[in-house]
Amino acid sequence: MESLLDFSPLAQEFTTILTGFWSTIRLTLMSALLALILGTVLVAMRVSPTPVLRAAGTFYVNILRNTPLTLVLLLCALGLSDTLQYTLSGDSPTNYYWWAVLGLSAYTASFVCEALRSGINTVPNGQAEAARAIGLTFTQSLRLVVLPQAFRSVIAPLGSILIALTKNTTIVIVAGYIEASSVMKQMFDDYGGTLPIFMGFAAGYMVLTLPTGFFFGWLAKRMAVSR
Repeated sequence: MESLLDFSPLAQEFTTILTGFWSTIRLTLMSALLALILGTVLVAMRVSPTPVLRAAGTFYVNILRNTPLTLVLLLCALGLSDTLQYTLSGDSPTNYYWWAVLGLSAYTASFVCEALRSGINTVPNGQAEAARAIGLTFTQSLRLVVLPQAFRSVIAPLGSILIALTKNTTIVIVAGYIEASSVMKQMFDDYGGTLPIFMGFAAGYMVLTLPTGFFFGWLAKRMAVSR
């Protein structure tokens, strides 16, 4: 009985670490989904024949890509949430979670947009011309002809962006959301900055990122577009 009690603090810490990494996974997946949707909208704006849409998309991408992510998250958490009192949820932890998702998604979407734009540039001009020749509108040709090929061309870059997003979640502590890096900081405060703690969390992030890289590398080869 005494031996079981001796291991209870260790089990509690292990549970806390797993909870932190689960929070990181939730944050990454939701941010990736929203960034993919917003990035697709942005790339449609950037290649649009309408000058106003092209200018708006270019402005957004240039501003967000050249702004540190820390400032974006601080704007969401301190500026919009704490100062202006905008709330996305009545529950405080959930509110900080959604503001962290919003900041990460808005930032990552600019990189998704540029990756997709490079994929669009690989699609031969004859494809779009043929789509227009059979009467498709710009939106239809983009949705049915150009974007499907563009996505297949940039699977590997999108995988790199997802890995970068996973690592970028380590700074959402500035937005008040508790995830794996926040748990590591708390353990450093409790036990000191010991090497085993650091190596354990580093291994945890490798478990998240390495399979992602291998999967997207395999998927890119399998879905490669034959030219």
